[in-house]
Amino acid sequence: MDIRGFCQCWKWQVVCSFLLCSWGWVSGQLRYSIVEESEPGTLVGNVAQDLGIRRAEISQRRIHLRSEKYQKYFSVNPANGGLVVKERIDRESLCGSSPSCLLQIEVVAENPVELYSLEIEILDINDNSPTFSSDVYNIKITEIFAGPGAQFSLDIAKDLDVGVNGVSQYTLNTNPYFSLSVKSRKDGTLIPQLILEKVLDREEKQEHNLILTAIDGGEPARSGTCRITIVVLDINDNPPVFNQSVYKISIRENLPLRTVILTLNATDQDDGANGEIEFSFDGHTSESAREIFSLDKQNGEISMNRLVDYEEQSFYELYINGLDKGFPQLQGKCIVQVEIEDVNDNPPEITFTSVANNIPENAPSGAVVGFINVKDEDSGKNGEIKLDLSPNVPFRIRSHQNRYALVTDGNLDREETPQYTIELTAADLGSPPLYSKTSVTLSVSDINDNAPLFTQSTYNAFIKENTDPGTLLCTVSATDLDEGVNSDLVYSIVESQIDGSSVSSYVYIHSSDGNIYAQRSFDYEQIQVLHITIKVEDSGSPHLSSTVPIFIFILDTNDNPPSLLYPEHSEDLIVQERIPKSTSAGYLVTKLSAVDLDSGHNAWLVFTLIDPINYSSFQVSKHTGEVRTVRGLQESENMEQQLVISISDQGNPPLSTTVTVLVSIADEVIVERPKSGDFLTNSKPPSDMTLYLIISLVAISLVSLVTFMILLVRCLRKDTYDYSSSCCFLGGSQSKAYTDQYQPALYLNTDGTLKYMEVRMVPPGSQGQSYQTNLPPAPELQDFSIVQPLQYPQLKDVYQEASSEGDSLNDPNNVSHNMIML
Repeated sequence: MDIRGFCQCWKWQVVCSFLLCSWGWVSGQLRYSIVEESEPGTLVGNVAQDLGIRRAEISQRRIHLRSEKYQKYFSVNPANGGLVVKERIDRESLCGSSPSCLLQIEVVAENPVELYSLEIEILDINDNSPTFSSDVYNIKITEIFAGPGAQFSLDIAKDLDVGVNGVSQYTLNTNPYFSLSVKSRKDGTLIPQLILEKVLDREEKQEHNLILTAIDGGEPARSGTCRITIVVLDINDNPPVFNQSVYKISIRENLPLRTVILTLNATDQDDGANGEIEFSFDGHTSESAREIFSLDKQNGEISMNRLVDYEEQSFYELYINGLDKGFPQLQGKCIVQVEIEDVNDNPPEITFTSVANNIPENAPSGAVVGFINVKDEDSGKNGEIKLDLSPNVPFRIRSHQNRYALVTDGNLDREETPQYTIELTAADLGSPPLYSKTSVTLSVSDINDNAPLFTQSTYNAFIKENTDPGTLLCTVSATDLDEGVNSDLVYSIVESQIDGSSVSSYVYIHSSDGNIYAQRSFDYEQIQVLHITIKVEDSGSPHLSSTVPIFIFILDTNDNPPSLLYPEHSEDLIVQERIPKSTSAGYLVTKLSAVDLDSGHNAWLVFTLIDPINYSSFQVSKHTGEVRTVRGLQESENMEQQLVISISDQGNPPLSTTVTVLVSIADEVIVERPKSGDFLTNSKPPSDMTLYLIISLVAISLVSLVTFMILLVRCLRKDTYDYSSSCCFLGGSQSKAYTDQYQPALYLNTDGTLKYMEVRMVPPGSQGQSYQTNLPPAPELQDFSIVQPLQYPQLKDVYQEASSEGDSLNDPNNVSHNMIML
């Protein structure tokens, strides 16, 4: 078959191959072809149409390519699914001189996720000219002994193009002594040989110059030339001869270095230097073979110069020359064919490609997390792979036709495990098997499945009354196990009513940091405790929330001065009293009764006579407010005395009220009965009042008796329960102190009738104070009133809880006083 017929046959094979591959596309694979050097944007084919995806679904399926090597050369149009050239393609740089150039690419379609194989064949164009390894090729031929028909090897031209664009013919310029013969190897390579047409005569012509031209089969054809110089030599007419023209051997890959695989045997019938043979590689031996194998030029031993790799190349062909030392030198030729046998020397390679950066924690079971690509360069059983997954993880491997996908196999909880480290193990079936492992880190993304929680079950805040609006009351804090926007918290006040007003008119909360501020100035005398509810809500979807109660205790400040209740007085706090001249020492002139709207120390009152030196005839009781004479009155004293008395509380700073008592001295005093309006309210007959007092005393006595009996029983049972120390201690010194604190006192008139009774609790170690109300000293007193201290039910309800939070409520001196006055 001539060159042209061979090229036509090769073209028919390419067409048939394309038709067969097109038929295979129906079974789930796509195959396209495109010529190299195509302009970017050139349409290769429509992937969506060939996969049967409707045009309306193209954008939703998000078709894209996946390949480590070749993805940069192509792209899929997201609008119409067309496969176009993305970057210039040079077939020779991708596939070298391989007759077939197929690029393996995977097509991934989402929603649902599907994987397809795509093969793109790069067709060659004639863009390279044939070239020779050297521009000049020298041949030495001995005269006489080289007869007609002698063959001489020539340099083979190389063309980076393949197929019909490769070297298709050689031509030689016309010469009477030489002709050209072209042979074809198994792989289709053309080998030019120089044929001697008639005997050479060195004396007639010593050197012959020929031009060898290599022409490819492209359109238009390209060519390259080499100048052949033939030198005619004398005498040595017997070339070396090998005992085999072709040697075939098999070796295992990875043989140790310097291992001898073959010893060549060649003979030369000449004697002396003409019969000595040196072995060398012929120019047809590839560079890769020269690097792997070494040839001893003296004894013809071929040994391993470098490790051979079956996966890199499984067959080598060595062209050997046997050259004698005659003049001119003659050579013999042989071919050594080396076949490489595979051994299990390559562990599997694992490549993981994730579908998304994070996995949502509500991902359903079976959701695809990523794709696993496993390959082994070995062949046969050595290349078969088994893939395993680390245990106790909510994932599993799903396989289909040697393709693997990592999918979920259980519920995910980011709050419990935010990240998984999975170990993939691949083992081949060789003997012994080889393993490889890789770790895959998967992060779980958050969804809003946790409501925020406050750090405390309840909050207590304390603020003094009359504090300016905008004062920080307290700070609430909440945490959310979620992350990101799902843990962004917003604080708010749950709307409610306090005394008919919205709670937001009392307090304000900062939505981001949980700081609670006062919206107004509070008055302890009007309100003692605010109960509000705070709500915290995250920013996730849907929103999750929780609430917490907050108690805001208003603390009393000394903002109310004492006010005079009795006796009757003018607006200027001037009291007028009359006493007889015959008054003796200790005579009760009047008793001042005052009240302070504050509480605690701020309401403990002290009565003080201002400038007592000038009014030495009178004195004021510090605690009761009684004004009495110190001595009998003298004739020389003024008939009208003016006493200035200060009533002050124990606050810090203390507040006071000044009362002026005008005492008139008369010969005889007619005592007027006070009216019922002089006291507060609830006037009752004296007989009823006396009954109430008796009932009160009996009740107090019974309570004390029951308390004492309980303490006594506990102390007697000290061997059974381990609190004897505390109860007996209370029954000892503390019980006495407890009894001493209650000091009931009865005050009688001069005629023996009950004037008033006072019950007060005196803190230990301090002078007891009490709220007091005094009655006029008239023995004929018929009307009376019960004056009680101000009561704050709200404060009593939360006293125990507040006492643990506020120091003022823990003060042992801050004890409320109960008093019954007549």
